[in-house]
Amino acid sequence: MSVTGSLAAAAGRAVHAVLHGVLRRDASQLPGRVCLAIDPQAVSHLRRKVQQGSVVVCGTNGKTTTTNLVAATLEASGKRVLCNRAGANMLAGVTSALLARGKADWAVLEVDELSCAHVLPQLEPTYLVLLNLFRDQLDRTGEIDHVQDVLVESLASSPNTVLVVCGDDPLSWAVALRAKESGTQVLSFGVRDGMDIVRDRVPEARFCQTCGEELTYASHAYAQLGDYRCPSCGFARPRLDFFATEVRVGATGIRLTVTRDVFARPWQVALRSSLSGAYMAYNLTAVAAISQLVGIAEQSLQQVVEAVNPHNGRQERFVAKKRNVLLNLAKNPTGMNQNIALLLGDQRQKAVFVVVNDNPNDGRDVSWIWDVDFELLAGRRDVGCVMCGGLRSHDLLVRLKYAGVGASFANGVSDALNQTTMLPVDCVLYVLTNYSALVPAEEELRRLAESNE
Repeated sequence: MSVTGSLAAAAGRAVHAVLHGVLRRDASQLPGRVCLAIDPQAVSHLRRKVQQGSVVVCGTNGKTTTTNLVAATLEASGKRVLCNRAGANMLAGVTSALLARGKADWAVLEVDELSCAHVLPQLEPTYLVLLNLFRDQLDRTGEIDHVQDVLVESLASSPNTVLVVCGDDPLSWAVALRAKESGTQVLSFGVRDGMDIVRDRVPEARFCQTCGEELTYASHAYAQLGDYRCPSCGFARPRLDFFATEVRVGATGIRLTVTRDVFARPWQVALRSSLSGAYMAYNLTAVAAISQLVGIAEQSLQQVVEAVNPHNGRQERFVAKKRNVLLNLAKNPTGMNQNIALLLGDQRQKAVFVVVNDNPNDGRDVSWIWDVDFELLAGRRDVGCVMCGGLRSHDLLVRLKYAGVGASFANGVSDALNQTTMLPVDCVLYVLTNYSALVPAEEELRRLAESNE
């Protein structure tokens, strides 16, 4: 490493030591910013400490969960791993994760889709996992075709990177087809059979990425994901390299079998997790694919997936004020629709608290709430009450009124719990928040749970 690179790394580590060790503050961003200010090519220098390879996980939904599971499987097999577990997924966050002292076997890094343009040329990862593409933070990212262009250009800048892509998503598969033209090696994953869940009524992409004709589907998973085909030009879901079968999604978990049909001896693993939702079928299939590619034993993968207990607000469960609570992130129409599908599949009595902010990390534009299928909540006897919170709570109240859902305002999770006291004792509160509301909700729930309130 050059003198400049060494100085930058030392400065970044010093900032981390002060923030984390002395001030007890979050150190997921600032150390990387300081390091990059001294050495803009810091990632290309820091990557040399990673001995075996690196995995980048990107996509609109599921990055943090998938990243943490991949990192955990590698660690369970005895590997030393660098990872931005808290989800700081832009260039500064990636740099901060790489600043840790000592060498590592693998780096597993969540990267924002647009930030791939900065990260991939310097990191040159072994694998790039592309989970899905949905409209998200339009005021920052723009429309999906812009994100697709960035990903294609990023892969061209890292020619040895293998793209592991969700073949069930026509938007992601379109990226793969374009990347192939530049020589990128592509492996696909997906769910071979359809899933028996509530189907989204507001799809993200209805039309062929090649000719514009409306796509037809043999089976649907959620949003635009499924077994699609263009009746005009032949654009279609690829033959999947990794595929999930026997998928069973319930309110308390998910189970599935992932297969790689390769050579004369297929690779297969059965997985079971307390995490749930149709999107988790894809997250777990991606985790299984990477685990197989890097040589992780099936038993290590199974143990990690079965034992997963999230502490980052993603499907995190609490008992607060003698009430079961499930906290989850919902930051765009597809994410919120999948959370609604998850709670509708829960046979217990439910209450729902939706929190939406418009802070910079959320995106100022909250018009996306009009693409959420809140109408599914209207008139349901098993949904005892619906509450709104956050900086844009009034926007939510208006949206729910048009959906035919009577809703009230709640000033935080504690207030929301107080409003459920007239509901049955087995009622579960679903707390669904976007980015900046997630950590405050998690902290409040943890405090309530620990105080036995």
